[in-house]
Amino acid sequence: MDDTISAIATAPGEGGIGIVRLSGPAALVIAGKLFRGIKDRRIQAIKSYQAAYGNIVDPDTGQAVDEALVLVMRNPHSYTKEDVVEIQCHGGMVPLRRILELTVQAGARIAEPGEFTKRAFLNGRLDLSQAEAVIDVIRAKTDASLKMAVGQLNGAVSQKVQGLRQELLAMIAHLEAAIDFPEEDIDAVAVDRVQASVNQVLVTVNAMLATASTGQILREGLATVIIGKPNVGKSSLLNALSGQNRAIVTDIPGTTRDIIEEYVNIRGIPLRVLDTAGIRDTADAVEQIGVERAKASLEQADLILLVLDASTPLTTEDRQVITFLTGRKGIVLVNKSDLPAVWDIAEIQTGIGGTRIISLSIQQGSGLDRLEQAIVDMVYSGSLILGEGGIVNNVRHIMILRQAKSHLEAALATICQGMPLDCISIDIRAAWEKLGEITGDTLGEDIIDKIFSEFCIGK
Repeated sequence: MDDTISAIATAPGEGGIGIVRLSGPAALVIAGKLFRGIKDRRIQAIKSYQAAYGNIVDPDTGQAVDEALVLVMRNPHSYTKEDVVEIQCHGGMVPLRRILELTVQAGARIAEPGEFTKRAFLNGRLDLSQAEAVIDVIRAKTDASLKMAVGQLNGAVSQKVQGLRQELLAMIAHLEAAIDFPEEDIDAVAVDRVQASVNQVLVTVNAMLATASTGQILREGLATVIIGKPNVGKSSLLNALSGQNRAIVTDIPGTTRDIIEEYVNIRGIPLRVLDTAGIRDTADAVEQIGVERAKASLEQADLILLVLDASTPLTTEDRQVITFLTGRKGIVLVNKSDLPAVWDIAEIQTGIGGTRIISLSIQQGSGLDRLEQAIVDMVYSGSLILGEGGIVNNVRHIMILRQAKSHLEAALATICQGMPLDCISIDIRAAWEKLGEITGDTLGEDIIDKIFSEFCIGK
């Protein structure tokens, strides 16, 4: 924390603007060695949150490296709560790397991955769950993903967790008082209050866990696999969902031989859609590899879109593909509804159980709205409204909530068994400490380091 760190804060590649960011006690001094403003304006004369125009100069040679705007943010009113300087130059890798080298020569060191956000956490500007939300904001794939991430960055999850910890702390204090002053004879009252409070906390924890499935989908994307025999319209479906000609569509069976992956936005829900080779018996070695990959992709699927052709008789291949839905979430799409049907939906209902069936014509675009609504209903389960509270989307948070729930249930079991108050207090304190790991209040330094190591350098 005594070092001043420096990093390129913009993405690799060419762009209109690139940023080199400095943070630490010597940020102003280091930037001052490199910056020459117009009319010889110096860093020390720039007020906080003001930008100045000039050149970045190699102090050894006096040669200008690039034109730049320099933005100064003095502590504690900055992202890291340290002195921060951002050098905004042209967005090419050569000027950016050269300026970064000059900052190091002037006394900075290269920042570690996520070190700017880590300093924001260690300096108390963000708690750990808010810091983790920074990555979710950067990686958001849809407006809904972004809204969820921004809610967490603003403390939606943190506030709920802190509220739960306050309730648990009040229970611990109540139990400790009953233990320390046994002559007051408040054991029974304390136990009754704690039991009611634990049940209330469990309601909130269960409600947070109920959002986990939706949260993970919005964060990672719903792994969706399109399957079916050749020429039923799988690639046409991918093109229709993505709004572009992502996959080649022909009348020749076996055109798609490998898995094609595309991210699709369905009403704010990110879908990671895999278009697979048509499943059939084939002597073509290359196509056979594609068929095997199609079958293997089903093991990782959150949702299977099974496409059938209503205009041609059901075949052995169709019935084989239908068996892949067993035990999995899926939607059956009966395609080419614009053509005369040669079989009835009742013929497949026995094999698909309660799986939803939608008739559509991918070529004409009819029925796609019903497919989108079915996906929305499946993800949100008809009960979750974005913006009404923190959605849990982080695997680490989900595991901690489950462990805290286990401790709370153990506390209730201890109460029911009539065990001593200190035994009840141990279980509740364990839940309190476990929840503190979400915000970073009770988390070890090694875990914190691991979390921030997954960040990009410069953030």
